[in-house]
Amino acid sequence: MKRKHWGIRKKDARPVFLEKPLPGHSTTFANTNTCKDTCTQADDGSNARTAARPKKQSEAPWGLRVAAIIAAWLAFVEIAGAQTPFTHRGETVPRDVREVYDRGVQYLLSTQAEDGSWRGGHSGPGTAGMGLMVLLASGEDPNYGLYREPIRRALRYIIKSQNAETGYLQSSMYHHGFGMLGLAEAYGTVDDRDLWPANEKGQGRSIGKSLELAVRAAITSQKKNPLGAWRYSPDATDADTSVSGAMMVGLLAARNAGIEVPDTSIDKAVSYYKSMTSDQGEVGYSGVGGFGASLARTSIATLVYAVARRQDLPQYKASLGYLTSRLEEPAQQYPEYTRYYQAQALFQGNVEAWRKWNGRLIEYLKKNQQSDGSFRGQLGADADTSLSLLALALNFRLLPIYER
Repeated sequence: MKRKHWGIRKKDARPVFLEKPLPGHSTTFANTNTCKDTCTQADDGSNARTAARPKKQSEAPWGLRVAAIIAAWLAFVEIAGAQTPFTHRGETVPRDVREVYDRGVQYLLSTQAEDGSWRGGHSGPGTAGMGLMVLLASGEDPNYGLYREPIRRALRYIIKSQNAETGYLQSSMYHHGFGMLGLAEAYGTVDDRDLWPANEKGQGRSIGKSLELAVRAAITSQKKNPLGAWRYSPDATDADTSVSGAMMVGLLAARNAGIEVPDTSIDKAVSYYKSMTSDQGEVGYSGVGGFGASLARTSIATLVYAVARRQDLPQYKASLGYLTSRLEEPAQQYPEYTRYYQAQALFQGNVEAWRKWNGRLIEYLKKNQQSDGSFRGQLGADADTSLSLLALALNFRLLPIYER
């Protein structure tokens, strides 16, 4: 099992703090293993960063000293991997986006149960996976930041929901798909050596083990299905493009994280989506064929093709064209669910189209966010809030599944 390391520190590492946090951040940290010549040993044995002190010479002019300080700070940011709160990969993130997101996060923190679940609406490991991804996408360090404990509560809940023998994340394949996706995004990012409290250590599974079991359950279910896809039950013999989307994105995220997923499994599911996509880019719901207009289904299919790296398919080009020609068309049924997939599909397929659509998304969310920070739709406030924030989180691009 190959493990990706997106932020796990070596055993003896400690966070290093600036005297003053960066604006908008509770703490700024770096791996002390990068310190080298600028670190000294603290009394407690941990590394502490101190500025190298040159021999006193005649002081440089004030302007040069300021420039040197700025250059040193920028160098530290580059070494530490820190970011200002409103920039990412060279692009500016508007302050109002951050404010909407943070209000939504505060709502989710206030409604998370002690066992790590979210119970408003469709409670289960899938909804917990959504909430977990919102916290991971926030930019706060998952091991030392503000959301360290809520992240671990959500992970424990998802893992405890899993059947230890079959790997199934109960109680539907929707929950299994989103729960598996949450595990994949946490794997290699969250240091799970301290995931379980002292009285449960040795009893709970690691993130990696739980993710491997979830992948195995997904593949076992697919092998039973004559269509090579999924529906609500792990033993289903029919399929639909909505449940299969949750399963496929979860599997592809697990594969990106280093978990083995057979090519044959991806190929079978892609073939199912090809059979469900018309020449005009419309995507059917269940069975085979039965095409119909749906932004949600077309967004799901487009995202599946893109993340599976099948952009050469005519079905992908047709479905992407369908979406980009309807940027101003409002989502109808389950709009929060639709926008969650639409944001990713457009971003993966056509960044300029996504930027236009994203501007309207931001304005919509600003106008429709409730005073408590939530969003209210047909799936319950917890799920609808998480899906809305995850659509907005493309502006940060901190989740591995959002990489192009």
